[in-house]
Amino acid sequence: MSTGVAIQQQEAPIAACTVSRDVQKFDLLIEDMEAELGEAWGDLSFEDARLFLAQPDAASLEFVALAIDEEDEDNLAVIADVVLTAKKNGLKVILIAEDVSTIALHQLLRLGAQEFVPYPLPEGALHEAIERLNAPAPANITDEPARKRSAGDRDGAIIAIQGMAGGVGATTLATNLAWELAGIQAETPPQVCLLDLDFQHGSVATYLDLPRRDVVFEILSDLANMDDEAFNQALVTFNDKLRVLTAPADMIPLDLLSQEDVTRLLDTARKHFDYVVVDLPKTIVQWTETVLTAAHVYLTPLELEMRSAQNTLRLVRALKAEELPHEKLRFILNRAPKFTDMQGRARVKRMAESLDISLDVQLPDGGRQVMQSGDHGMPLAETAPKNPLRKEIHKLAVSLHEHAAAAAEA
Repeated sequence: MSTGVAIQQQEAPIAACTVSRDVQKFDLLIEDMEAELGEAWGDLSFEDARLFLAQPDAASLEFVALAIDEEDEDNLAVIADVVLTAKKNGLKVILIAEDVSTIALHQLLRLGAQEFVPYPLPEGALHEAIERLNAPAPANITDEPARKRSAGDRDGAIIAIQGMAGGVGATTLATNLAWELAGIQAETPPQVCLLDLDFQHGSVATYLDLPRRDVVFEILSDLANMDDEAFNQALVTFNDKLRVLTAPADMIPLDLLSQEDVTRLLDTARKHFDYVVVDLPKTIVQWTETVLTAAHVYLTPLELEMRSAQNTLRLVRALKAEELPHEKLRFILNRAPKFTDMQGRARVKRMAESLDISLDVQLPDGGRQVMQSGDHGMPLAETAPKNPLRKEIHKLAVSLHEHAAAAAEA
């Protein structure tokens, strides 16, 4: 490994560099960088990086590994400037973060970081990120007008939703949140895509009264060869605002898709949309890790009952055992007790303390109107705009959009 000074003095070419407050705090990163590059890499502080990355000598770098933790969030402006400097000079950035807030991650990714890898580094994660950086870009659609092709320049935020048990309202949340985001801004509405990845019991098509097209199965069966045009053909439009990839017409195995397939699907969706809402199956599969790693926000609805509590405990324990970013989980209590239900609110507090989680959002019971809305194939905003559940989902959508807008401005 080279020091920041040695990067500029050493005759041997430097293929990459790490940028951090103190690289010694990221010992696993040091090991992986040496495994990938040997001695052909160096380390820079944040201040040195802003100077060096703007110099002509930096043009030979293959990538920059930006390593941060929760202590660096107070210095986010300087770190953002490093990302912008790298992007301005055509350098690719891999963001490596430990215990960093979702908002900070989203901001840095929107500014130009191409890859995100959680720390501690999962085995092979850095190698896979480098391979994705070096992979050739998928072919663009060449027969569409320039106005339509510009949609492929987006860098959307991924909002994943996975219920902790059946019937906790995950799909209801996914469909209504996607619809609220699609209409959050009247003058320049965001482009929103809803992906139903529950291939066996997915009901997004039912909740929005959409056809399940055969082309969806064809796309999922050959994602390695999917291009932008094929992806767009597989989507159906709901009320001229929301684009949806429904679950296939027939049940298919959840392991039909590999981790590489899901990465390609998410990357393609992000190119064309500002928000990508992913409705996940309750089952944990191999590519759940892929979605968890890629997601900017990972919402996990649950209810105030033993089934949800036990599943939550098992999921967190499994993620910790595999050293996966369990801190990304944002727990949402559905059918929460009313404000006046003191006994119920005490149970919520005990549940959160016993599971050692934070119930970030508490959604009220929407009553029969929720079931009727799903049966009619319409979002709550269209059938019952004054429903208390709809109002809270709207507030959640506004909060997510404001965070994204703040990141874009920064």
